[in-house]
Amino acid sequence: MAHDTAHHHESNTKKIWTVFVILSIVTLVEVVFGILKPEFLTGTSFLSMSLLNWIFILLTIYKAYYIAWAFMHLEGETKGLRRAIVWTAIFLVSYLIFILLTEGGYIYEVYKNDHIAWDF
Repeated sequence: MAHDTAHHHESNTKKIWTVFVILSIVTLVEVVFGILKPEFLTGTSFLSMSLLNWIFILLTIYKAYYIAWAFMHLEGETKGLRRAIVWTAIFLVSYLIFILLTEGGYIYEVYKNDHIAWDF
């Protein structure tokens, strides 16, 4: 009995368009928020940074994750490999944000308290 050796090729057109639409919507939201800069988002502070900046950071992390998920084909990998890649990236990005906010806050306070002049 002969086995069917023909491989069926699946079209990725739907997946490509889905990724395009999702990334376009997220980018459009970022652009609209960047142009409009709503007062309730720029005037409200959370952990020494405006809510608008937090929204930008979270949307950028989401886009990076989704790009890796879609274009690096992480959805087809084992759970352990996906977790190793995603958790490492989340940890490193979170650590970078923490360091930037901590050091940026310190530098701002040094300039604000007139220890160093703002004339640069």
